[in-house]
This record gives sequence, structure tokens and C-alpha cells, in this order.
Amino acid sequence: MDNGIKCSLSKFADDKLCGVVHMLEGRDTIERNPDKLERWACANHMKFAKGKILHMGQGNLKHNYRLGREWIESSPEEKDLGVLVDEKLNNTWQCVLAAQKANHILGCIRRSVTSRSRELILPLYSALMRLHLEDCDQLWSLQYKKDIELLERVQRRATKMMRGLEHLSYEDRLREWGLFSLEKRRLQGDLPAAFQYLKGAHRKAGEGLFTRAGSDRIRGNGLKLKEGRFRLDIRKNSSL
Repeated sequence: MDNGIKCSLSKFADDKLCGVVHMLEGRDTIERNPDKLERWACANHMKFAKGKILHMGQGNLKHNYRLGREWIESSPEEKDLGVLVDEKLNNTWQCVLAAQKANHILGCIRRSVTSRSRELILPLYSALMRLHLEDCDQLWSLQYKKDIELLERVQRRATKMMRGLEHLSYEDRLREWGLFSLEKRRLQGDLPAAFQYLKGAHRKAGEGLFTRAGSDRIRGNGLKLKEGRFRLDIRKNSSL
């Protein structure tokens, strides 16, 4: 199916075609790819479902494209394998949906379970709620305090369910539960990935993701990372 395709073609669950347009020639190149896919579908007696276009990037001219004889509809946001992606790679709405799901499960636990013991509440929280609060952590880097606090607030409410801990602070409740804050858990996931990259793993896939910070100091080590500077949020939101 992808024979002769000049753009990135994802063939997993939902087929996706990705390309970069700087000039009209780039637009024409992308347009030729749907035409090739349409000819392949006709030759194999198949038909593509009507797709949508997600335009990304500052100053995007939002060119129109066709699949066969029909124009492809433009969309401000699309869900890709459970991840809600918009034209600015902003994950705020993804956080809102995750918090809503976790709060709904929290309400079900409160209505269905009479016991408030640690032996019961903690496994329920870990198995049913936390997976939603940590959904897509490997893809997104939370940049806004409102998003970080939104997810943290759900865990804060959950820790109040255990009997005898209502009067304690959030940090003390986490200590009694044997848990970390969601922000610290995200950091724990980022550190091994950064270490593996510095040791040579994933170098091709993560090329340009990190840069080492140069230093003239005698003390220290050579594995310090330099924080990237991004002029646009679309780059900052997608970084680790």
C-alpha cells in the first residue's frame, strides 16, 4: 500500500499520512500521496473511510486536499490511539478528560465500598484511578500549572478516603499511603529515559532531543543536560 509514498505513513489501527509543507511544491507532494492510496484502494476493490486533516504549526496556510474526488474535512483536534491531539499540541483537554474519568471512578468507589481501610482503598486507587491520571505520560510534558494541579487534585481527594487521615496534610497522607505525588512519578519516568539516551540508547529516534551542557568546572560530570529553549509552545509541549 505504501509503495511510492513520499510522506510518513502510519499503518497501525488508524492509517495516518504526515508531511511538511514549506512551499506549494510540498503541498502538491502531499496531494499526490492520497491519489496513490486511492488508486491502490480501487485496484484492490477497497475504499478508504472519509478522513480528516489536522493542520499544525505557526503560520500554517491550511491547504485543502482530496481523497479521490472528495475534499478532506479539516479538524482542530483528533484522537490518535487514545491521545487527543490539537493543532498546537496542547494537552490541556487531555488532562481534563483524564481527571473526569478518574473522578467518576472515585465516586463509584465511594458509593460502592463501605470500608476505608488502607488494604482496600490503596489497591483500588492504584488499579482503577492512577492509570487515568498517568495516561500518556510518555508522550506529553505537562507545562501548565493548571494542568498539573488538576490531576494532582484528584489524587489529593483520593487520599482523603482512608479513615483516620482526613486531618493530615497531602504530603503526610502520601507518606502514610506509601505513594509519591504525580509530578514526582513523572520525573521518575523521565530520568531513566534521559539516562538511556545519554548512554547511547534510542539515539536515532531521539536525535536532537537532548544536548549536553558544556562546562569548564573541574567538579561535576559530563552527563549534564542543557535545557532547550523553545520560541513556540508547540515544540515545548511535545518534549519529554
